[in-house]
Amino acid sequence: MYKIVLLPGDGVGPEVVAEAVKVLRAVGQRFGLEFDFRQRLIGGAAMDVHGVPILPEVIEESRQSDAVLLGAVGDPKYDNPNAKVRPEQGLLAIRKGLGLFANLRPVKMFDQLVDASPVKAEVVKGTDMLFVRELTGGLYYGRPSETRQTPEGLVAVDTMVYSEKEIQRVVRMAFELARGRRKKVTSVDKANVLENSRLWRKVAEGVGAAYPDVALEHMLVDSCSMRLIKSPAEFDVLVTENTFGDILTDEASQVAGSMGMLPSASLGEGTLGLYEPIHGSAPRHAGKNDINPLATILSAAMLLRHSLRVPEAADAVEKAVERTVAEGIRTRDIWEEGTTRVSTSEMGDAVAKRVMSDE
Repeated sequence: MYKIVLLPGDGVGPEVVAEAVKVLRAVGQRFGLEFDFRQRLIGGAAMDVHGVPILPEVIEESRQSDAVLLGAVGDPKYDNPNAKVRPEQGLLAIRKGLGLFANLRPVKMFDQLVDASPVKAEVVKGTDMLFVRELTGGLYYGRPSETRQTPEGLVAVDTMVYSEKEIQRVVRMAFELARGRRKKVTSVDKANVLENSRLWRKVAEGVGAAYPDVALEHMLVDSCSMRLIKSPAEFDVLVTENTFGDILTDEASQVAGSMGMLPSASLGEGTLGLYEPIHGSAPRHAGKNDINPLATILSAAMLLRHSLRVPEAADAVEKAVERTVAEGIRTRDIWEEGTTRVSTSEMGDAVAKRVMSDE
């Protein structure tokens, strides 16, 4: 029995999580897996009930689970940037509470969706890359981070800090993942300017020496941002620090044509992980049954692969998604003339049906 904590969250989160659960139940029937789903609150939904974006006991329950599946966090009524308590703090709290330091974001271009990308079809065709973004260090967590009053006026300071150990563990994960792919790691930094990046590059070289079967290249972040548009199919695994990864993964999401297709996983030292689509809560679409659930369904496939360690079940979900798209079944964001437009729940039904098939 696998214990899965469900955190549907805000906006369209409950809708897409429901479809991922539908697919996981189909996986359970086909492969004889049993799931114990525990639904809890996070984000604005938790603030509405408890006044905080996540309860400590929810984090503890998640820590004792096999995996966590999250929908989306964010509610317009809590958008005041000066507010001391915000929905997004729930996500940061659970990542920290579970010790998750690496965010995995695969970007795969489905052949049938090349025309949905704003980048030329001949450029994006064959794209299949995996970002490994460091999640707990860098500018977002460095101290001091403050605005100071000086005789000359206000001065703001943010601090980028990384230890050798923090860099080693995320780069090592990238190399391990590359061994199961095309055996190439691109380490992204800004070593021509930043001392922090010079340490990053030095540590990456040291880790890479232990993986002679995996090719390592270094790339400056500005060059990488250009290459992502010019030749995305050349990349295999990219590893980078927090801020660079935050920006580059959003850029890369557009290569695939829709954020509704892109899953993610946040992992730590063990098998416990947090899985979620990269899109936000999309409050304007909440309750309309028109959002694409495939990113969340593919996140569930990552959950099966990385936390539950049942790769055959993960393969079945990914193949079911590919078959569904190939057969012309599309939600609003990826629909085109000549294909069949379906709702959120109908897309979940279609994938679940194909999971049950042996084809």
